[in-house]
Amino acid sequence: MSPDPGCKVDATIDRYGLESADPRHESLNAGLLARWRGTDGHSEVGYRTITEWFNKRLLKRVYDEQGRESIESQLDGDYQALTADDELVREETIERLSAVGIDGEQVHGDMVSWGTMKKHLTECLNGTKERATARTDWERNSIAVAQEVVIEKVDEALSSLATKGELDGVSSSSVEVQLHLHCDECPTRVPLTVAVERGYVCERHSDREGETTESTNEQS
Repeated sequence: MSPDPGCKVDATIDRYGLESADPRHESLNAGLLARWRGTDGHSEVGYRTITEWFNKRLLKRVYDEQGRESIESQLDGDYQALTADDELVREETIERLSAVGIDGEQVHGDMVSWGTMKKHLTECLNGTKERATARTDWERNSIAVAQEVVIEKVDEALSSLATKGELDGVSSSSVEVQLHLHCDECPTRVPLTVAVERGYVCERHSDREGETTESTNEQS
């Protein structure tokens, strides 16, 4: 499929020569679809994870061309700094890259958002993927076990505080643990059990936006 001149993903692929940046596939776009769908040996991922993967390929290509170390830990750290909400951290990283001949401002500007990646996959590449029908419970069991461990540890700590005389009423109280998930894009906050049951944390910022009523947010 020829690049769409109006698509930022295609424009970035062309500008940085990323078409061959995924050696496991004949093209980068083929690799994007495979990772998103969970085919060709890949685990299925959401829009945010595939966007991060793409942006790091961009960063790695720039680093390789400039002779800068591009090991995974270096890329992870610089990527998190470049995309941080903390403007000072981002500016310091851009300045550090500038000192070694890399236009960090340009690189940051050329990175794509998850919304742009979603449009690229579903509209430019006409990508679709089937929803899994089989349901396993190991994830829910893991959550339940984690909650039990937390309750056990808190109980132990409270018992110790009671023994030291630093907390009264422990023997007549019980510990309850309620996990919540908070959307990074807006104030939405929901109990984990509710999010798991309905399949998303925030409908507005869900990876399945447009596949449910307006309609999975999301990592390899």
